[in-house]
Amino acid sequence: MKRWVLKSGASTVEGLVEETAEMPQPGPGEVRVRMVAAALNYRDHLILSGADGPWRKPIDLVPVSDGAGVVDAVGDGVTEWKAGDRVATVYLRNFLTWPPNEDIGLGLGSIDEHGVLAEYVVLKSERLTRAPDSLGLEEAATLPCAAITAWNALQQANPVQSGQKVLALGTGGVSLFAISFARAMGAFVFATTSQPDKHGRLVSMGVSQIFDYKNDNDWGRTIYASTGGVDKIVDTAGFGSINQSIAALAYGGDIGMVGLMSFGEAIDPGQFYAKGVNIHGVPVGSREQQVEAFRFIDEHGLKPTIHKTFGFSEVRDAYRAQLSPETFGKIVVSISGE
Repeated sequence: MKRWVLKSGASTVEGLVEETAEMPQPGPGEVRVRMVAAALNYRDHLILSGADGPWRKPIDLVPVSDGAGVVDAVGDGVTEWKAGDRVATVYLRNFLTWPPNEDIGLGLGSIDEHGVLAEYVVLKSERLTRAPDSLGLEEAATLPCAAITAWNALQQANPVQSGQKVLALGTGGVSLFAISFARAMGAFVFATTSQPDKHGRLVSMGVSQIFDYKNDNDWGRTIYASTGGVDKIVDTAGFGSINQSIAALAYGGDIGMVGLMSFGEAIDPGQFYAKGVNIHGVPVGSREQQVEAFRFIDEHGLKPTIHKTFGFSEVRDAYRAQLSPETFGKIVVSISGE
């Protein structure tokens, strides 16, 4: 079979190499999946560039966490799955139900966990859930990291209620899923972007108002003045803009911290205490949360936004496209036919 490997010590796309490997065999409690598609996330670039960082060990690593495919074979003791089942990967290990624990790791395709950028993968049976019935497998491949992170941010602490106001920062995969979920929950949705050409697409997704964070140094207060304060923020920017998020928040509001884009800003205690802010970290989500999110997707007919699908031989181009500022939606790698 063919697979892509991020070579030990590599830190650019040139270190991604297509190889031929032996067909993996499922052991007890394991499942072999014929992968139909994989999808990229920003974290895949952190892994790529961080040869000496916390995401990597000095080994050749099959990258990418998010994928969907068809069960091909099962090992001894597996009763949940059978050949032909349509499945999607679960991002984190040993994370079946909330809360998280110290052994969830950093996701498939990181540290010493091989990912899914291969024609066949073998995973523990609990590392899979059924793909949504309403989606094709290329669409389902986009869900395990970004969609479940968005779902967790909206639902784990103070679940979003109909009529509330939700703010999504930026137009990355998590934010776009958060917009779709929140609209289906009956919320009014607001968004930030620095790119005017993306306004129309955000409006078509149901965003009520869009704010330019790049050309407004006080965008948090601008959002508060315009909306009266939002009830929930899906903060994909990170702690570098935490005080802007707090400024945009309604009194008693909630921030789901998702982003790894910026760090280091100290929280303004005056705003934080006065507003009664609730901040919670979002470590993607549990297997149970993935099942819940997939059920919601089926019930509401939600579709992921896919920017472009690349062939299996075009993985390096897919990585480059994933970082392009023009990208709006998920980058998918097609591996085999559904």
